[in-house]
Amino acid sequence: MKDILLITPPFTQLNTPYPATAYLKGFLNTKNISSHHADLGIEVIIALFNKNSLAQLFYHVRDNQSNFSENIQRIYALKDEYVKTIDDVMLFLQGKNQTMARQICSDDFLPQASRFSQLDDLDWAFGNMGNQDKAKHLATLYLEDLSDFLVECVDENFGFSRYAERLGRSANQFDELYSFLKQEPTYIDEITLTLLENKMQSQQPKLVCISVPFPGNLYSAFRCAQWIKKNYPNVKVSMGGGFPNTELRSLKDVRVFEFFDFITLDDGELPVEILHSNIIDSSAKNPNHKAYKRTLLLEKGSVVYNNFSLRQDYKQLDVGTPDYSDLLLDKYISVIEIANPMHSLWSDGRWNKLTMAHGCYWGKCTFCDISLDYIKNYEPVAAGILVDRMQQQIEQTGEKGFHFVDEAAPPALMREVALEIIRRKLVVTWWTNIRFEKSFTKDLCLLLKASGCIAVSGGLEVASDRLLKLIDKGVTVEQVAKVNSNFTDAGIMVHAYLMYGFPTQTVQETVDSLEMVRQMFELGVMQSGFWHQFALTAHSPIGLKPADFDVIPNQKEIGFAHNDVEFKDKTGIDHQKFSEGLRKSLFNYMHGICFEFPLQDWFDFKIPRTTIKKDFIQQSLNTTTAFTTKSSAKIVWLGTIPQTSVFTKSKKGQSWDLMSLTFHQKKESFAINLDKEKGAWLKSILIELDIHSGKSTTFHQLKQSFETTFEDFELFWFSKPIQQLRGNGLLSV
Repeated sequence: MKDILLITPPFTQLNTPYPATAYLKGFLNTKNISSHHADLGIEVIIALFNKNSLAQLFYHVRDNQSNFSENIQRIYALKDEYVKTIDDVMLFLQGKNQTMARQICSDDFLPQASRFSQLDDLDWAFGNMGNQDKAKHLATLYLEDLSDFLVECVDENFGFSRYAERLGRSANQFDELYSFLKQEPTYIDEITLTLLENKMQSQQPKLVCISVPFPGNLYSAFRCAQWIKKNYPNVKVSMGGGFPNTELRSLKDVRVFEFFDFITLDDGELPVEILHSNIIDSSAKNPNHKAYKRTLLLEKGSVVYNNFSLRQDYKQLDVGTPDYSDLLLDKYISVIEIANPMHSLWSDGRWNKLTMAHGCYWGKCTFCDISLDYIKNYEPVAAGILVDRMQQQIEQTGEKGFHFVDEAAPPALMREVALEIIRRKLVVTWWTNIRFEKSFTKDLCLLLKASGCIAVSGGLEVASDRLLKLIDKGVTVEQVAKVNSNFTDAGIMVHAYLMYGFPTQTVQETVDSLEMVRQMFELGVMQSGFWHQFALTAHSPIGLKPADFDVIPNQKEIGFAHNDVEFKDKTGIDHQKFSEGLRKSLFNYMHGICFEFPLQDWFDFKIPRTTIKKDFIQQSLNTTTAFTTKSSAKIVWLGTIPQTSVFTKSKKGQSWDLMSLTFHQKKESFAINLDKEKGAWLKSILIELDIHSGKSTTFHQLKQSFETTFEDFELFWFSKPIQQLRGNGLLSV
């Protein structure tokens, strides 16, 4: 039995747990509050996609064959093949049956329906994919065919990473969702509720906390809460997570509290602790006037916001390490939707989730919800504590992959985390979200790569300097290109979030933005991206002051969700019509093709010619960077200590001693020659600069050390031998 049951309802991710409940469980551990958590999403997938369940599913729809589309008729006709292969495919995607890759890649193992039609277009890409990745991609298409079958024949709301998402999107009123919840449970609901019943019986909780990060698991959250209220009326039910944090701050509809007793906003640690205290602690007095933290509840027939507790939120130092115990970590499945290595990170592989810093250190972007807690309250975690947490998670999960889920990871903290990882000689793989700011120098990117960083994602948004300034992004297109180049040269993949339809954006700016993106992909400084149309949110600077951005919001009465706001752009441009052309062009660019196509070819309507020069990005990359190093910059050496030998060189009757320093790297060796005395100084200083030495040396200190014996450090620092070292592990970060 546990005091608290933490639930993530269907559906969020297939390959790794959404981290909210793991964060909360880790915190509750520090307070000795017993809890159990479950990801019902992956458990539903496991219960649905197996031999017995699939056979039952096909039997369930046997009488409706005449109503099937041609594609669904084909799937039904091949039902025996799907039933035969499903268990092996799922085991393979769970990483337990890797030899099956060769079978899956053969032409006659998997039954194929409409999703496989894209193989003619993608067959060339498999040459760049390993056999395992190719098999994952084919198995993904196989599951998507079955998903199409489910949607058409069983449950129109099914989706692998979302369920009944439309019911939660821009739902200003609760009516439609409420009406849907009055209907009989769906096929997927029945599976979900059976799993929930097992959890309730085994754990016997007094409080159930349901995490709702996205609109795509909102409906299931309400369905689960509804079942608990009916079958366990004495158990209290609370909702928290990203959706209520952004969408339910203006909640008025009392019907929501037929399902939930509480809705907590923003960081959940203290609100949940106080809920536990008020519900579990029998000594609590005055139950009708308790002090809560950022909690919505029903009092005297009205929705009230209770934030009467005077207790302060916990610092990130004190929230504990996310706890992944209880979750079925070996059951998550890795899928690859498209043949792009960066894009696949979101769905392929098991990633432990951590946060370097709460909030955003920039906090200025005008389209972002910067007025809300999860953005505005910036608080970094010390590098040593972060790496401690990484090691704890490795011990618990056995996984060495980490996704830092920051709004924007701070470059200085990323540097310290990288140094700490290398000092501890950890072998890990990690990626995170960033701002493309100039702090990401070539040397910093090399350091991050050496620590195990494989990818970064960040918002380029609109590739237009005018609009980037209006967004208050704090970057320029040229700067983004240079930073992307630094990452790419270091071997770190780059994903860019791209935006179109920003207020006042012209058709010309949309076309020019696409050309900027095309050039970046063609030059290889960007590996992945995603276009999304600008959405006006209520808590962003634009949403709070729309007139300043020539936007006219369509204000509606709010009873339920309030985040996305319908609006009119005074330009009158129909930005939606660009969606398909932008999507199609980017899909091809991500696969490294069609760069030579005129931009007009992607659209079925007339667009203006781009005003961007064909070599704009190339010229941006060719711009020389000033040869300066900050005096406070840390100088670190990632290489080995050199082997040395002294030899004499003679010229025109004069002789002098030189030192040869030979450096052995993983793949090759190289040597540099210096005056004997300078060579000896360099070897001794490299021992101090070695990242494992435990010492920290700045550029200023290095210069002082050199100039106690020699002159003109700058001339030495920029000499050819030292520049060779600079390209092989001597970094200024």
